[in-house]
Amino acid sequence: MRKYLGNKTAILLFILPALLLYTIVVFYPVVQVFYRSLLDWDGLTEGKFIFLDNYTRLFHDRIFRTSVYNGAVFAAVIAVVQIVIGTLLAFAVAEIAMRGRKFVRISVFIPVVLSITVVCQLWLAMYNGEYGLLNKLFEALGLSYRQDWLTDEKTAIFALAAVNAWQYMGYHFALLLAAVKSVPEHYMEAARIDGANKLQAHARITIPLLSETYKFCLVLALTGGLNAFANMFIMTGGGPGTTTYTLTYMMYRSAFRVGEFGYGSASAAFLVMECLVITLLINRLIARDPIVY
Repeated sequence: MRKYLGNKTAILLFILPALLLYTIVVFYPVVQVFYRSLLDWDGLTEGKFIFLDNYTRLFHDRIFRTSVYNGAVFAAVIAVVQIVIGTLLAFAVAEIAMRGRKFVRISVFIPVVLSITVVCQLWLAMYNGEYGLLNKLFEALGLSYRQDWLTDEKTAIFALAAVNAWQYMGYHFALLLAAVKSVPEHYMEAARIDGANKLQAHARITIPLLSETYKFCLVLALTGGLNAFANMFIMTGGGPGTTTYTLTYMMYRSAFRVGEFGYGSASAAFLVMECLVITLLINRLIARDPIVY
């Protein structure tokens, strides 16, 4: 085994196919995005090199500021909801005495495998201002509170984030449940012998041991939130007005509606850098030595 591990030529041959695939599918398109962002280009004719003019225009664009803010709100909401609720459900389902564990696992994960179009149409009906389930629920409870969830500038982005958080919460739940089950039981037994209750044991033992899983879930949630597009495209079309635009929707509008592919590429390049910085910060802040047990 050491002979093969020390053979750099053999290692290179095994890595080369994956490296070529990554270069073609990921690295080359990203490089092209950054290059196209320096052009005044309509996607058809030859582009004109304008250096950083697209970025100068981008940072003075009101829609860009709205898109960055919406992306941050969307990412924060889904990260908190998916990870917090996913953790609570994982702890509950991991309990041996809990009944209906199989039903909970299946019901929480079902939305993950549903089409985004189906989910959005379902929530469009629930958010409807006249006959939607949410307003009808308030009415049944005797409350006069009614809300046009997707046409109110103050609530629209939060309503969209709630849909995404609900749909993909099961994915984080599955990851966290697997991580919780991997924690050795004798750790919890030792905590109980020392007089710790379940809450204290999870807070002092389980959660610290799940740091790598939390890091992975946090990267997925935040970068997924920053890349949000389908919910806006299907449910609001970026509206009301431009209040639910994100960088991906702004990129789509610039490139495919207005025909400004260079400007759209600048939005995409900023999004790539934003996701990269977020990922590096999370890896830096939650860095710790691997736990072996």
